[in-house]
Amino acid sequence: MNAGRTTKQGQQISVGKDSAEYKALVSTLNMNPDDMKEIGVEPGGSVRVRSENGEATFRCLEGKIPQGMIFVPYGPPTCRLMGQQTDGTGMPTSKGWEVEVEPMAS
Repeated sequence: MNAGRTTKQGQQISVGKDSAEYKALVSTLNMNPDDMKEIGVEPGGSVRVRSENGEATFRCLEGKIPQGMIFVPYGPPTCRLMGQQTDGTGMPTSKGWEVEVEPMAS
C-alpha cells in the first residue's frame, strides 16, 4: 500500500478536514481492477485493510494502479495503519506497506 497527498486534498483545504467531502476522499482506496476481481469486491464496495499496526475501512474504487498495489490519500484512516517508527525523519513510513485487504459484507 502507498499513501500520499492528492490534488483533490489540496483543492479541499478551504473546506476543512471535518467536511463530508474530505472524509469521503481520505476513506477511498484505489485498486487495480484485476486485484478487485481477485478478492471479490465491486467498485464502490467496502474493504477492510489491515497492517501490522492496525486496521481501517475504505470504499474501494478502480484505479490506474499497478497490480498488487493500492493507493489511499493520507488521512485519519491511514494513520490507523501507520506505525510509530519514523527512522529519524519525523514521519512514519507511508510507502510500500505490506497490508491485507478483504471485502466487507454489504
